[in-house]
Amino acid sequence: MGAAAFLVQNTSVSVEDPVVPRPDFVPDWVRAWMVDLAGALFVVVLAWLVSRLAVRVFSRPIAQYFSRQSLSRVALGGIRGVIYLFALLTVLRIYGLDLSSIALSVTVFTAVLGVVLAPIVGSFISGVFLLADQPYEIGDMIELPDRDTRGYVDDITLRYTKIFTLDNTFLVIPNGEMRSRDVVNYSAEDSRVRRTLEVLVTYESDIGKARQRMAESARAVEGVVTGGPTIRVGAARYPAGPECLVGSFADSGVLLRLRYWVSEPYRLETVQSKVQTRVWDAFEGDAIEIAYPHSQVVFGENSGELQVSAGESGADLSGSEGRPHGPTDGDSTGPPADPERTDGGDTT
Repeated sequence: MGAAAFLVQNTSVSVEDPVVPRPDFVPDWVRAWMVDLAGALFVVVLAWLVSRLAVRVFSRPIAQYFSRQSLSRVALGGIRGVIYLFALLTVLRIYGLDLSSIALSVTVFTAVLGVVLAPIVGSFISGVFLLADQPYEIGDMIELPDRDTRGYVDDITLRYTKIFTLDNTFLVIPNGEMRSRDVVNYSAEDSRVRRTLEVLVTYESDIGKARQRMAESARAVEGVVTGGPTIRVGAARYPAGPECLVGSFADSGVLLRLRYWVSEPYRLETVQSKVQTRVWDAFEGDAIEIAYPHSQVVFGENSGELQVSAGESGADLSGSEGRPHGPTDGDSTGPPADPERTDGGDTT
């Protein structure tokens, strides 16, 4: 209450001493508050027109100066913000609010407002770092592994990043969260993406023919890079065309690893599905068999006995630790057993 009273006390203006003089052409019946309102509306409209004109004039030079679209948008937003700030100060001046008189009162509320505005200020600072670090740009295709979501960067501001997902939805994520999570950029430097397909074939299969069939299957799919100059990734260079390598000798077969490059990252799952379908069709009719795990159960001397009986109801396997279970109530079809016969012979 004391700070609020101080603010009102220091920002009050006497009616006899108007800050903005009354124009001579205004009739006497027009009240002072009407004049102030008309002046404020005029300043707001003028600021809106000036901001649109400034954006139209400076948009092309700024776009030529900044190679990144996000920086151009931020710069144009800063120009609009400066114009609207001057308009706000002018409106405050029209209503007699002096900045020097309210500076101390604003300082009193800084601590309270700082707690409330801390997340917003953090997002702004993160936005500055994002624009400086350039992890992604407007139009890039990125992936958020923790959300299993991919999409295009639609807009980058100082406060948030807007992503247009492949599911035709929008994601608006604060920049503070974007800086603290993993982001995969598929189109930062080179839009080509390498995919890997692993297939386990049996030892009896023709390994050379299997490798050839897998490479040919990838080349036949639209969207797969079939050849050309080597693709550079850092200091290494990789063949542009599909290649099939022997990965390892596993327990159930030989692991073949097919590597191929997709020209665009926008249809990765579709291209990968087509490659897998062609590989499956290519193995049909040849001496190539996809391996799968086999299990062999061995009964030793200490494994006990397993009783197997076949009846009208099908096979019956029973036993626990090598001993068969007796029939349950209602399951027996023969005559009841004699309680005195314990060894299968006559009693004596």
